[in-house]
Amino acid sequence: MSVEQAILRARAEHREGPHVIGWALGLAASTVHAVLRRHGRSRLVVRTPREEVVRYERAAPGELVHVDIKKLSRIMRPGHRVTGDRSRRSAGAGWQYLYVAIDDHSRLAFAAVHPDERADSALAFLDELVRFYERHGICVERVLTDNGTCFKSRWAEACERHAIVVKKTRAYRPQTNGKAERFIRTLLERWAYAYSYEHESERLAALAPALDFYNRFRPHRALGGLAPLQRVNNVPGTYN
Repeated sequence: MSVEQAILRARAEHREGPHVIGWALGLAASTVHAVLRRHGRSRLVVRTPREEVVRYERAAPGELVHVDIKKLSRIMRPGHRVTGDRSRRSAGAGWQYLYVAIDDHSRLAFAAVHPDERADSALAFLDELVRFYERHGICVERVLTDNGTCFKSRWAEACERHAIVVKKTRAYRPQTNGKAERFIRTLLERWAYAYSYEHESERLAALAPALDFYNRFRPHRALGGLAPLQRVNNVPGTYN
């Protein structure tokens, strides 16, 4: 048996590192490491290949609306994200909670800020999103959320009153609500941390214009360059 075969066999049987294998075979650890590296066996832990990303899109607006929440720190003065200065910190500013909803088919999106992530705030947001989509002629059929405490029994009861089916993301798989997470990232980049707001009220006032721009004018790659409202208003069957 060749030296390389002996090293590889010892690696497979004992799952030890170069020093232990080298000691057992009477070889230098550097020699063992070189052989293992040449054969792609230098790592004991083999990473599990990533699962293939399965992309999907509902056939019509309202079939599925993704809902999520992002905690934001309140603004007392411009922070390091816009000033670049981490030496000055604002203590005790507190938190705001950004609730977002995005339609799976059209990417038509809505957002509102609430003081907490409790059931009352979640239910208020549900009423708001239903009214928002109704104004655009969309009846919400299903909502997808994570398993947060504000999306439990009272949320299910409220959805039932709106004739909405409740859907949940898979445990430990936040990517199943990836459209909402991507929309949150866009809002953080284009609204929440985009400007040097002097006060929280100034940032809140800027949310509606940011949403209007996103829905009316921002081209979406997944929509073939259309903005969300362009897809909503297109005649069925003429989408690009």
